Amino acid sequence: MNPEFTIYIKWSAILTGAVFLFTLIAFIFNWGFRFRLVGITGFMGVLTIGLFGLSLGLFSYTDVPGAAPFSVVYDNGGSQVVIKLPQTVTESEVEASLRKASADLYSYGRLGGTDNQMTIRARTVIHPEEGVSKPLYLGKVERQLSQDRSDSNLSIEVFSSQFSLLPTSRNTEAPKVN
Repeated sequence: MNPEFTIYIKWSAILTGAVFLFTLIAFIFNWGFRFRLVGITGFMGVLTIGLFGLSLGLFSYTDVPGAAPFSVVYDNGGSQVVIKLPQTVTESEVEASLRKASADLYSYGRLGGTDNQMTIRARTVIHPEEGVSKPLYLGKVERQLSQDRSDSNLSIEVFSSQFSLLPTSRNTEAPKVN
């Protein structure tokens, strides 16, 4: 369960209980708005149960040692995904990040086209000149969408030749790319 959802569920349950007690008091003292409180209590109960349901399956992330943080920059909802990695990434981090992305971004609802495969490409952005940005693809992974989340038959390819174009820590600018 996600720790943030646990906090939301706890406070929602506490608020639901407080509204329920207030509803009971309204019925005991025969207040005029007691039936409105019944609706509010029911809504709060549904909200609490919904938050609990979301916490069970909303987020499922795989922990892969050595994976760099990444963000999804393109996802067609089917077979093509592009993730962005930092410029300081190494070849081993690219491979680990591609493994993590293939597990995290897998879902049963993805359509893989005729070959039923999902391709995830990893890239970063370099700046070969002032005011110019260029995407630099560092690797890709292909996986079958008919397998489960922990598919061991991943086809991972790291583009080693591209790492020479990355800026080094001593030099803040990337080499000129023609």
